[in-house]
Amino acid sequence: MFGATGGIGSALTEALRQSGQFREVVGFSRLKEPRFNVENEATIKDAAEKVANRGVPALLINAIGLLHSDGLQPEKSLRSLNAETLARLFAVNAVGPALLMKHFLPLLSKNRRAVFATLSAKVGSIGDNALGGWYGYRASKAALNQFVRTASIELARTNPLAVCVAVHPGTVDTALSKPFARIGLPLQTPAEAASTILQTLSRLTPGQSGSFIDRYGETLPW
Repeated sequence: MFGATGGIGSALTEALRQSGQFREVVGFSRLKEPRFNVENEATIKDAAEKVANRGVPALLINAIGLLHSDGLQPEKSLRSLNAETLARLFAVNAVGPALLMKHFLPLLSKNRRAVFATLSAKVGSIGDNALGGWYGYRASKAALNQFVRTASIELARTNPLAVCVAVHPGTVDTALSKPFARIGLPLQTPAEAASTILQTLSRLTPGQSGSFIDRYGETLPW
């Protein structure tokens, strides 16, 4: 689990441990030892080596994402675009997950179904974009979806039993989404989101690899 101390990440980690389906659940985070930073490939490579030494992973989930932080807010117009902000959003939301796939997809089991899932966002859908705004977040998640799609094609050549997907978790009551949660939208607790996502991941087939889906497994437009 990547982002194991975040809002959804911690709930997913706990749900996986409580499920009893896995011999071991390993969580990586900037806040835990060994230090892990999705913006630092050396730490990603080190994490992959640690996982490989523990065995063959059957499920990998990336729950790391950046929407806002101190001095960084979603843009409302072109006037707000800033090169440094855009670079940071792409580094966390797209480049980092791509490097996770680089180092971790080769570790997935080749003898049985295995899953790599990364949390994306419906606002990253180009076809569904009717409101505009949020340039950097939208574009970085769209880039993430393309990385997932492209990686899944390569993965299928070497590991036809593996699944690589991008998942929109819905609106969850976390620090990431709370400032922007709209009244009237269904709001899930992290535990509810984690339960639904894990149920969906357990049902995915290799034929669904490369998909962009919601938490129920329904395909979303690119």
